[in-house]
Amino acid sequence: MNIFLLILQVVLVIGILIFFHELGHFLSARAVGVAVEEFGFGYPPRLAKIGEWKGTEITLNWIPFGGFVRPKGEADETVEDGMAAAPAWKRFVIALSGPLMNFLIGILILIVIYSAIGIPASDQAMVTQVASGSPAMEVGLQPDDIILEVNGEQIKDIDQLIYTVDAYVGEEITLTIERDGRIETLLITPRVDPPEGEGAMGVALSNPLKPTPIFRSIDYAFQTTGFVIKETVMLPVRLIRGTVDPALARPVGYKGIYDIYSQARVMDQETDLYTAEPLPVFTLSIIANISLALGITNLLPIPALDGGRILFTLPELIFRKRIPQKWENAVNTVSFILLILLMVVVTVLDFTNPIVIP
Repeated sequence: MNIFLLILQVVLVIGILIFFHELGHFLSARAVGVAVEEFGFGYPPRLAKIGEWKGTEITLNWIPFGGFVRPKGEADETVEDGMAAAPAWKRFVIALSGPLMNFLIGILILIVIYSAIGIPASDQAMVTQVASGSPAMEVGLQPDDIILEVNGEQIKDIDQLIYTVDAYVGEEITLTIERDGRIETLLITPRVDPPEGEGAMGVALSNPLKPTPIFRSIDYAFQTTGFVIKETVMLPVRLIRGTVDPALARPVGYKGIYDIYSQARVMDQETDLYTAEPLPVFTLSIIANISLALGITNLLPIPALDGGRILFTLPELIFRKRIPQKWENAVNTVSFILLILLMVVVTVLDFTNPIVIP
């Protein structure tokens, strides 16, 4: 794939995930009665004003490390009806909604993935390979053909098919198959003494995949999300214990995301992965994991991140004592500068030590 188009895809994917994250903040702020003055892509300084919607400026900014929403009175508790002047529970909801939106997007993508992968239809027998020079090749059996009947006897599973065919070795039998939605009939004579590793007809068999019921896809998606959260939370412990390679556990920046995404695209193009629905499963899986990672990262109790903002609301929610706004502003400013420096370091590591999908 053209590198420019691949870069464009990565920028678009990250942009969409950031958009939904900030949309979560925007919708929750509006829902609790806090106006939003700006919806920005990237961090200031401002590059251009894209437009305006219901009093909210939509802007494009120079530093392409994320995005933000700027609620009215975000850092000034003297602004009436502003965010800083709002009760702690409102600030808590606004901060929490962005990560929750990322979890929601990740779960929805995982539901699509599990629906596409499908589950084996154990009551059907599908041809997956045809041996060269075999009776199956001579009569035109093809991969993906589903064998429905043998001599008019309905096939209920692979074991029954093998047993039935073996009962007619050396004799011509009638196979009823389904091919591309059409029912066809073939005449075949199973071999009495097939080569080692081949059956009487000379085919490899498997169960075809059918779309996963939506309730099972939802269950699998939530299980996967829980697993990702658990593994992320336990990562520091595993690093201390030495059970995980530090090179595989380090954070990644935009260059790292590009590397991982491009590898997933190659895997989708080169790997012969049979699924119930034709979808780029590896690529979608990476996008889902990026969205979940955004949610988890933003919930870390680090000032300037959503988790840090949530942390500042807890004393007020629990003890009814608020941390002075000027302290919160100072800590968030210092933390923001440190996070920018961290992103620079991570980006350098992405170039010097590229991430490889295990």
